[in-house]
Amino acid sequence: MKITTKALLMSLCIAGSAAVVPTPASAGIGIDINIAPPAPRVEVAPGPRPGYVWAPGYWEYRDRAHVWVPGHWMGERRGYHWVPDRWEQRGPHWHRNAGHWER
Repeated sequence: MKITTKALLMSLCIAGSAAVVPTPASAGIGIDINIAPPAPRVEVAPGPRPGYVWAPGYWEYRDRAHVWVPGHWMGERRGYHWVPDRWEQRGPHWHRNAGHWER
């Protein structure tokens, strides 16, 4: 039993070290659906907050329905700007581009 536990712990450590390898910021998973998102909700962005960036709300497709995700504050990243989540039509489908940091 000790050998099995030790082997398991070693494999978890190896897998964990592989998980911290940096990946490009744009390597995300998108989805394509046949249902257009509702019109964006009007959200009043709060006033500026030093050291933070406001990420506006967006529609997320979850469990066969669009769900509103409200805007929120995020710590700023110097030299980058936040590109908000957005949906774009691609032929008969809708594709969600997840929000991300860009230089």
